Amino acid sequence: MKIVVVEDEMIIAAKISMYLTELGYEVAGIFPGAEETLHYLQSYPSDIALVDIQLRGSMDGIELARLLKDEYHLPVIFLTGNFDDASFARAKQAKPYAFLSKPMNKMELKRALELTINLISDEDPLQNAQHQKKEEIALPDRIFIHHGAKKMKILLDTILYIQAERNYCRIITTTQDHLLSIPMKSLEDELPSAQFQRIHRSHIVNLSHIDELDEHAVYIGGKMLTLSKSYQQQFLQRIKSV
Repeated sequence: MKIVVVEDEMIIAAKISMYLTELGYEVAGIFPGAEETLHYLQSYPSDIALVDIQLRGSMDGIELARLLKDEYHLPVIFLTGNFDDASFARAKQAKPYAFLSKPMNKMELKRALELTINLISDEDPLQNAQHQKKEEIALPDRIFIHHGAKKMKILLDTILYIQAERNYCRIITTTQDHLLSIPMKSLEDELPSAQFQRIHRSHIVNLSHIDELDEHAVYIGGKMLTLSKSYQQQFLQRIKSV
């Protein structure tokens, strides 16, 4: 799991980073404020964000958490010192997965992360797909994906295949790759079934770009992809062969 730490007190941030490493997590980055965090996430997706509520700057931790939830679908754990009831009420509206009081010990951090991961795994995988469907599908021959502060068009005909990478998915096109911070299942629900077919738990292929195939593999764009037994029959029924 890649975890972003947003904390403007560097001594506390360094201690959290040490705890995370000892617990077996990957520290994706440590940032003192919202701007640096958002700039990083535009290019490097992460799994969880630990966010100090009382960040300095134009955007506090609560505002940042709302943006991370709405734009990046990123679970947030709040780091809190002493703050008033009004701030707590605002923080709850951002729907964090947990609160951690500063200073914290390693066991408290461990439990908060395990709780968050359990909650993520229990959530409906179609929730993000429905959100994407409302906001991003414009025309039937293309999809729009987040690219920095904008949304970029990808024509479906240019997609060779899609590859799952934990909670992310990578779209391989005829010209370049795109890494998205959504599960592959969410993207699969957006694609026309007449054109795309899952061949493995980690791969969806564009049927029109298949170069070769056998009973165990599909060759597409110079890449050999495993054809899983569980998808083999359905896939072969859709391929015309003589």
